Formats: sequence, C-alpha cells, structure tokens
Amino acid sequence: MPHPIMFDDADPCLLRVREIALALPETTEVVAHGRPTFRCGKMFGNYGGSVKGSKARHDQSVLFIPDASERPALESDSRFFTPAYLGAYGWLGLRLDEDPDWDEVAELLDASFRQIAPKRAIAQLDVR
Repeated sequence: MPHPIMFDDADPCLLRVREIALALPETTEVVAHGRPTFRCGKMFGNYGGSVKGSKARHDQSVLFIPDASERPALESDSRFFTPAYLGAYGWLGLRLDEDPDWDEVAELLDASFRQIAPKRAIAQLDVR
C-alpha cells in the first residue's frame, strides 16, 4: 500500500524550498513516504515531517542534515525540532510556517547538500 501524499504541490513554502534545493547541482526531487525529498544521489532535504516521539506534524518544514559545529545552536532555537525517523540519523527540522528566513533555509540546505554530494557536484557549486 503506497503512502498517502502529505503535501500540496501549490504550497508556497514548498515552491520556495523546491526552488532553493533544485538550484543545487545534480539535484533531483523524489516523492518518498508521501513527501518531497531532495537528493544528489543521497537525500539531503525533505519537505515536511513530524516531531520525534509525538504525533505533532509540521507539514510546512524542511528537514536537513546540520553541520556538526552549528547543531548545538540550532537545537537551542525553538523553530527547530528533531524529526521522527530521520532524527536518529542526525537530521533536524526547521518549521517554515512563521515568516521563514529564506537565506537561512538556503544555507541549511547548502550545508546538508555538501555533506552527502559527490565531490564533482560540490566543485560545480563552488564554481558558481
């Protein structure tokens, strides 16, 4: 049985996340488990998620792999949460439902991308 779709393709937050993520080299979008995911071989971004250990859903959020040096600061910010499933692998989520800082979202996705992307894709990004 396939997962139900848990996003609206016309969601303005999704459109902006999609624009940011797909601007990164060799990135594709794949719907997995009912949500858009962004990949460069491996997944580096996910749109929407739920909070680990609860039934609270944040459908307007972006999940990412934080840079280890920034993780403590992000975890102390109430806009961020540990997502179910991916949180066990070091991922964090950022709620986007309250006036998001799109430059910050771009920086977080860039950092996440750099952790999983092949060297050739990172080189393309650095040339830009």
